[in-house]
Amino acid sequence: MTNYSAKNVGEYISKAPKEARSHLREIRTAIKSAVPKAEEGISYGKPYYKYHGMLAGFDAFKNHIGFEIWADKLESKDRKMLEEKGYKTGSRTFHIRYDQKVPTALIKKLLKAQAKMNEAKDKK
Repeated sequence: MTNYSAKNVGEYISKAPKEARSHLREIRTAIKSAVPKAEEGISYGKPYYKYHGMLAGFDAFKNHIGFEIWADKLESKDRKMLEEKGYKTGSRTFHIRYDQKVPTALIKKLLKAQAKMNEAKDKK
């Protein structure tokens, strides 16, 4: 649900389809918890987060939420764990259907790892 009129993440979530909102709020909370200093914004009509560079983003679709981590790729062990639990994965993305639980522990783990990589790159 790319929303080019949303001015902030709160507005994006409030205008998302009803079935997506609780998942979107849960993802937003996980991001803020994992990397409290992350900068939140809207770009290309989607929520994104930056911390010493791009960190993560998400977007609501008809039947799922797409979550993207700005790593080079998802680690194979993380991808395998997601797939075993029924999540569809891409090279650095995964889908969370509205009938699935948000994998908050894994999201936090991925974000913390990405934040450390971003800090290291920024110091160079």
